[in-house]
Amino acid sequence: MERINLTCDISGERIDKFICENLEELTRSSVQKIIENNNVFVNGESVSKNYKCKTGDEIEVVIPDAVPLDAKAENIPLDIVYEDDDLLVVNKPKGMVVHPANGNYSGTLVNALLYHCKGSLSGINGVIRPGIVHRIDKDTSGLLIVAKNDAAHLSLAEQIKEHSFTRAYEAVLYGNIKEDEFTVNQPIGRNPKDRKKMAVTMKNSKPAVTHFYVIKRYGEFTHVRCVLETGRTHQIRVHSAYIGHPVAGDEVYGPKKVITELGGQCLHAKQIGFVHPRTNEYMEFESELPEYFKKFLNKLENKFSKD
Repeated sequence: MERINLTCDISGERIDKFICENLEELTRSSVQKIIENNNVFVNGESVSKNYKCKTGDEIEVVIPDAVPLDAKAENIPLDIVYEDDDLLVVNKPKGMVVHPANGNYSGTLVNALLYHCKGSLSGINGVIRPGIVHRIDKDTSGLLIVAKNDAAHLSLAEQIKEHSFTRAYEAVLYGNIKEDEFTVNQPIGRNPKDRKKMAVTMKNSKPAVTHFYVIKRYGEFTHVRCVLETGRTHQIRVHSAYIGHPVAGDEVYGPKKVITELGGQCLHAKQIGFVHPRTNEYMEFESELPEYFKKFLNKLENKFSKD
């Protein structure tokens, strides 16, 4: 178990809210469960979730060890773009979760990889995320790189950290974007008002940079290419919403009236490029836009040409 000590610098705030704001890796519900299990102490005494903090309170949060999940190998078809002894590049379909988590214990990309690779996956990210160097959201389709051994994993992760790993997406955004190209350089962290979301914020955030390039305008929508310089959670979706042009179909960061035919955000990881960890050769891969994306573009094209 892990013990974390905090000192309260504000009076009148609920203990669960204060802990959430200071420990961004914990959700409000998980903090409340920790409190209910008598694992939060204020000045040495356990408290309830309704406790109101006082300036100077010494708070100890005891985080119990996580119960490990067992990721099972499952015979799920994979669209493999490239594979060798060190890595593979997979074209993930929309709707597939990358790794097991609460509510998604099977049918994930990891379950499929365990079956396909027969255990030959890097172990750096543990038993639940073997081989996973970077992630894309459930409803984002496209290319993902997977490491088969720890040496490949470390090399690829370092390239991502140094911003030498190419990741380019295509998306359809709401609105008519005037600039042909622009960059959003705004830090991203947990949304202070909703811990389940990310947001542009100065509090407990990390630098985030996205480069946008307009491909075509359709009046009420714009087809864009997005190149990541950093890789924060929901980065393109958050930056797009921040500039007032959220990703079409995005149920989390878009308008309340969602385009249901898209089944989630219209966002596709189209291109990745990297230096191979063994050969030092630069490799680059692209995938075609999936059917849902092309169908939506055709619909916009037909409507735009008639207007």
